[in-house]
Amino acid sequence: MFEWNDEQRMIRDAMKRFVVEEIRPNLEALEHGDTPPYDTLRKLFRTFGLDAMSRSGFEATIQREQSGEARSDGGGGAAGLFVIPLIELSRYCPGMVTALGVSVGLTPGAIMSRGTIAQKERWALPLLTLEKIGAWAITEPNSGSDAFGGMLSTARRDGDEYLLSGSKTFITNGPYADTIVFICKLDEGNEPADRRVVSFILDRGMPGLEQSRPLRKMGLHSSPTGQLFLTDVRAGRDRLIGEREDPGGEGREGAKDTFSMERTGVAAMALGIVEQCLERSVDYAKNRVQFGRPIGEFQLIQLKLAKMEVARINIQNLVFRQLEMSMAGRSLDLAEASAGKLYAAQAAMEVALEAVQLFGGNGYMAEYQVEQLARDAKVLQIYAGTDEIQVSQIARSLMARA
Repeated sequence: MFEWNDEQRMIRDAMKRFVVEEIRPNLEALEHGDTPPYDTLRKLFRTFGLDAMSRSGFEATIQREQSGEARSDGGGGAAGLFVIPLIELSRYCPGMVTALGVSVGLTPGAIMSRGTIAQKERWALPLLTLEKIGAWAITEPNSGSDAFGGMLSTARRDGDEYLLSGSKTFITNGPYADTIVFICKLDEGNEPADRRVVSFILDRGMPGLEQSRPLRKMGLHSSPTGQLFLTDVRAGRDRLIGEREDPGGEGREGAKDTFSMERTGVAAMALGIVEQCLERSVDYAKNRVQFGRPIGEFQLIQLKLAKMEVARINIQNLVFRQLEMSMAGRSLDLAEASAGKLYAAQAAMEVALEAVQLFGGNGYMAEYQVEQLARDAKVLQIYAGTDEIQVSQIARSLMARA
């Protein structure tokens, strides 16, 4: 795959119109007000039939599982239908992509990969259709990059149930989530380092569960981020994902699979940010006159634009490769996903900062948008594993090869 096909271009053009009509007029409220993004995202799902497609795909998956057929991970020809909206949304509102990805991707993905059929039907389907908002809670105040080593949240058996305690931070959709996948360690009286990792599905309003107000942050203002506080939240075994206590280390592997999914999505976000910065920069370079001529005639400006285009081409090729693998029924392993995320995140940040520099003083002003995109791009180097963690993951994979 080296370019979008006719059907995908039609989807892209329709998505551009949706962004112009539904998001650009409300960008101020989404970015700087108290307007959560979920109503707009639900309208997006209805407009493009993504809710119906998700329901149909879910029903087909459950039917295969009930009949004992082999699981298929292929996205088929519809893969682009889900990726293109991420790219186009990221041109104006990358935060909405983060909120959407966690709600319809990471949270139900954790349930669909290792949950029982009953759990999938009860919790995953409403998330996949965006009827419910989801949050995937692993990060804690003392465990960022060392997600498992520093994890203090626990589950303690209490008869046939469990008591969950602990706190989580930097949780996307945390303030508004209806359904939360809470990752913790099973406390059996052993040392924290030896405890098994388990995941539970929680509902908003459960006794002992507190969801904070949205946190203020540097960028991604349209993606509500919050904290979770649990004090002896009682959960039955039906809320334990898979209804099993981490046989063979499945809890850690399940979280790693979700990290891989999250890292893969960064390339699409980066592509949207880079495309928008490049388009804005080219337009500005043509029309901004200094020293009697458009600044685009100066070689230093041309160098900036050329490097932006190289980054755009490279990131687009990463996205195309991910789509081809999806259509072939394959997914990136953790090291591949880490490599793609590392490059895409760094490139997006570099392009956004160069766009600000190209615009000069105007680039520092909110009305020119590149200021927002520079703030938004930075998080791509931090969440889903920092750049430094990606480097470590890639290097360990290389060293482990025979």
